[in-house]
Amino acid sequence: MKVVVACDHRGYEAKRRLLPLLSKFGHEVTDIGCESTASCDYPDYAAPASRSVASGEYEVAILLDGSGIGMSIVANKIKGIRAALAHDEVTARQAREKNHCNVLCLGTDLLGEEQIRKIVEIFLTTPFQSGRHDQRVAKIAEIENGG
Repeated sequence: MKVVVACDHRGYEAKRRLLPLLSKFGHEVTDIGCESTASCDYPDYAAPASRSVASGEYEVAILLDGSGIGMSIVANKIKGIRAALAHDEVTARQAREKNHCNVLCLGTDLLGEEQIRKIVEIFLTTPFQSGRHDQRVAKIAEIENGG
């Protein structure tokens, strides 16, 4: 899977540990920053990562910041993005199965390294369940398009 990963300064250390795991599991991974723990602004990273998913360049994005909230707000401003702030394996699974989410947001101040690994693994391996959920996702797109 083609995955783009981005973080702010509070998500940097978790991202640094996550990148090798993603590659190890066979994903084609691009890291678009940030590059250190120096203070930075999460919109500068969440927006380009989300736009690259919306354009089809990447299949999914993983965004990491302290709470996950800021990244999820920014990501969901981009047309075509369905970003989920997941805090456990259940929310990660449901984000993919029921909501066809294409961006995973994680709060690294709130999650341990093993939790992050499990959440990411489930998010990346869980398929969307078509059927009744198609109509709901279509309604989200309709709202996004001004309907």
